[in-house]
Amino acid sequence: MQVHPDRLAAAWGELVATARRTAADGLVVGTSGNVSVRVRDLVLVTPSGVPYDRLGPADTTAVDLDGRQIIGRLRPTSELPLHLAVYRATTATAVVHTHAPHATAVSTLVDVLPPVHYMAGALGGPVRVAPYAPYGSDELAAHALTALRDRSAVLLRNHGTLTHGTGLAQALDRTAQLEWMCRVWLLARSVPGLAPTLLSDVELADATERLRGYGQPAEGPA
Repeated sequence: MQVHPDRLAAAWGELVATARRTAADGLVVGTSGNVSVRVRDLVLVTPSGVPYDRLGPADTTAVDLDGRQIIGRLRPTSELPLHLAVYRATTATAVVHTHAPHATAVSTLVDVLPPVHYMAGALGGPVRVAPYAPYGSDELAAHALTALRDRSAVLLRNHGTLTHGTGLAQALDRTAQLEWMCRVWLLARSVPGLAPTLLSDVELADATERLRGYGQPAEGPA
């Protein structure tokens, strides 16, 4: 099914703005990290090795769910297998991958980010660390999918983060929350002679349920 050009243009504009936010917020350095958004059966994705501040409407890059390039002259990100794996396995419409420093540090220390804060519930529970695999590989994509089971975020060992959501704003917010929780845990465990208190399974389940009703009703304020 064809996608209206105006819808594609709007999606690409939001994707570029989101990618620039990851750089501005210190979640990536240079051309590291990548962002994608699904529009029907098309996946718009940042191109490989191009600084985000140089991207414009003429640089729109899109592939189908099999990875075949449909739109654009620039080569898609090398992490395309990672993005496509998420879209094939979930209902996500946006994926954000970063090299956020605190989260990357945590990925080298533990197999699961300890539940140091109740916002873990917003990501489906304690965030798992996927085993290391070379970037851009099908092996990395497979490891990430396993770790993402029942979660919307994963830490990639010695690499970075991946989050997904129903839109770019949600995926980016989840990345920021994950990086913040990793920073909190690193700060807490750095105090000599003390160890962070962690939430119990019951406490985290309660927080998860409360978070489902957080914010304004779908119809907006009266």
